[in-house]
Amino acid sequence: MTIQVGIIGYGLSGSTFHAPLLTSIPDYQIHTVVSSNPDKVKKDLPHTKVISHVEELLQDDEIEVVIVTSPNATHYEYAKRAIEFGKHVVVEKPFTVTSEEADILIRLAREKGVLLTVYHNRRWDNDFLTVRNLLETKALGNLSVYQVHFNRYRPKVQHRWKEQEGPGAGELYNLGSHLIDQALFLFGKPKTVWADMRAEREGSEVVDYFHIVFSYEKHRVILHSGSLVRQAGPKFELHGDKGSFLKYGQDPQESQLKQGMHPGDIGWGEDQPDQYGELATELSGLAVQGEIETLPGRYQAFYQGLAEAIREGAAVPVKPEDARDTIRMIEYAMESHRTGATITVT
Repeated sequence: MTIQVGIIGYGLSGSTFHAPLLTSIPDYQIHTVVSSNPDKVKKDLPHTKVISHVEELLQDDEIEVVIVTSPNATHYEYAKRAIEFGKHVVVEKPFTVTSEEADILIRLAREKGVLLTVYHNRRWDNDFLTVRNLLETKALGNLSVYQVHFNRYRPKVQHRWKEQEGPGAGELYNLGSHLIDQALFLFGKPKTVWADMRAEREGSEVVDYFHIVFSYEKHRVILHSGSLVRQAGPKFELHGDKGSFLKYGQDPQESQLKQGMHPGDIGWGEDQPDQYGELATELSGLAVQGEIETLPGRYQAFYQGLAEAIREGAAVPVKPEDARDTIRMIEYAMESHRTGATITVT
């Protein structure tokens, strides 16, 4: 039987990152969407029920999985209610606003015997998959520096909740949660955290610039994002005692989804050759330099993994404890910025 899904919210996240992937995987059927814009939902999903109230969705016994794609400040409330109704829950990143909220949800899901996971889809970005492969194969030797820049040029503040003052708003929660999750997935928790952040655009009410340094025993992780970067440098920059890797550009899956593409389409998740990364390393004592073909991205792996977890008892694609640790690192970063100190991770 197909897995019946209910989606709370149908903004950018629900309409771009969740619905198209779910409709491309035969295991799922989108049963109901909670949205204030039914015309938008019906345009994409003509046979899907659209309602106005979350409680009505939660009371529907046919719905097995609830996906929370509402504004960040509501994640905890909606996820908690869904778990209390015995639903499996997917929460759009960031998981919650505080790590305390995350811990409560993890305990509650365990008590209710339901699955809880968080949509950290950028674990399946094509550039990140390529970086992960290079680290696993020791192509760079012993790593010294792992640096990621997720920059944008958006000089004008937009009138949307992500850019208005409030819990969970700003780029530290938005882009920062992606970069932190990737770093923790690769390296685990750091020993210390140092961070600088600010509202760099005129009229900005939230953090739209951050620079975070994670300290590990033998290497450093640098995570950076700015909103006034017209000409971006490398997104990924890695250096080790045998070589370096530079990767420009962004994973194409978001733009492909916005263009109506789906997993399985020709070119899905693939880079053009001019976007391939540059590797300089040592092979059998010889210096080697050249382009490395980017591994294809695969956002669909998240929902394929969730289906296996629901039907076959496999592990969820993103452990909620991992997502909780990402929120904890955000809290450490805010503490570091507030105090000007390097924070020891406990």
